[in-house]
Formats: sequence, C-alpha cells, structure tokens
Amino acid sequence: MNDAVKAFEVLGVLILILGGFLALVGCVIELARGGAPSRAFDEVRARLGRAILLGLEILVVADIIRTIVVSPTLSSALTLGLIVVVRIALSFAIDVEVDGVAPWRKATTDGSRHPSGGSTGIERS
Repeated sequence: MNDAVKAFEVLGVLILILGGFLALVGCVIELARGGAPSRAFDEVRARLGRAILLGLEILVVADIIRTIVVSPTLSSALTLGLIVVVRIALSFAIDVEVDGVAPWRKATTDGSRHPSGGSTGIERS
C-alpha cells in the first residue's frame, strides 16, 4: 500500500506541474496569436485553477489511503481531517476565483441550466 500512496502522490504532483506548464503555454500561445492580454490572463487562471483542484483531489486520495490502510492512528486521522478541511477551503476559493461566482449560485447564473440542475432547453449561441 505504501507504493499505491507514493503512486498517487507522484500523480498528484505531476498533474500540478503539467497543468501549470500547459496553462502557461496556452497563455503564451494566446498572446502570440494576438489575443487580448486580459483574456489570456483569465484563461491561464482558469486552467491553472482546474489543474490545482485536480492535483489536490489526487493528493487527498493518497492521504486517505495512508490514513486508513498504512498508519491508522488517531494522530493520522486528525491530520487527514485537517488536510481535508484545508483542501475544501482551497477548492472553494479557487472555484470562486475561476468561475467568478459562489458554487451554490452557479445554476442560477448559467443561462443554459435551470436552477434545479436540469436543462431549460434554451441553448446559448
């Protein structure tokens, strides 16, 4: 199980590194094509935020496996709880930063979705 934990940790770090690199490359390409700097900046922030969220999710999986299987102690469980709380706060902050709206308001601000989560049948063009 230690190998599984290490594999998830490596995967999480690779996602963070590659996601950050690809976000920056996308920004440079957008600027090279003559795109507006503000649009390129918004795009790199969104891509980087998504990469961070995914990387954090994978790293939490590694922490859960370590806590439950490798070293199931009260101390490790409390550490996992703290990590999960911090990850939730980071995810919330990054989600708001990327989308510009609180998660519970997304359905009401997205014109293609009904507040109940279903489609309204109206498509944006």
